[in-house]
Amino acid sequence: MTALLLRMRVALTGMILALALAGCGINNVPTLEEQAKAAWSEVQNQYQRRADLIPNLVETVKGFAQQEREVLTQVTEARAKATQIKVDASTVTDPEKFRQFQEAQNQLSGALGRLLATVERYPELKSNANFLALQSQLEGTENRIAIARRDYIEAVRLYNTELRTFPGAFWAATFFRSNKPLAEFTASDNADKPPQVKF
Repeated sequence: MTALLLRMRVALTGMILALALAGCGINNVPTLEEQAKAAWSEVQNQYQRRADLIPNLVETVKGFAQQEREVLTQVTEARAKATQIKVDASTVTDPEKFRQFQEAQNQLSGALGRLLATVERYPELKSNANFLALQSQLEGTENRIAIARRDYIEAVRLYNTELRTFPGAFWAATFFRSNKPLAEFTASDNADKPPQVKF
């Protein structure tokens, strides 16, 4: 009788412990990490969409603006540099690599801004249906990038907070020791200044 009672107590204690562990957030760290990685994948998806649109935009402008080779070259070079630097979900914890990626994307945004400002000099280009469609897609992509970055920032905030607060910090220290805080987007150095457009 005593052995049966002891087994029942052990089983009951095990069930209570299992329920306590299941309800105390042990799965929050990996869940939030996966959500942040998925959000980062969406950021990369939108950057790739922008990179895919650029050659078509450059070719369309090239037909109208032969003398604007310097701006077209800057856009092409910035695109090449931006697509060379890769930061995937597994290396998003490296702040230096993340900064390089962000810097390359900012340079591409600046080059695109100069290209679109150059277009203002060509009224016939602004009325070209292909150009208007590409410009609209590019503007939509820039909006998608902003939204994807916002979602990533929020996912990283939740994940990094979970790593630093109880009970997430406890679970991170015991079961998820290899998990590190994820890198966050920061404003570029000249983000507080309006872009210079010269004609």
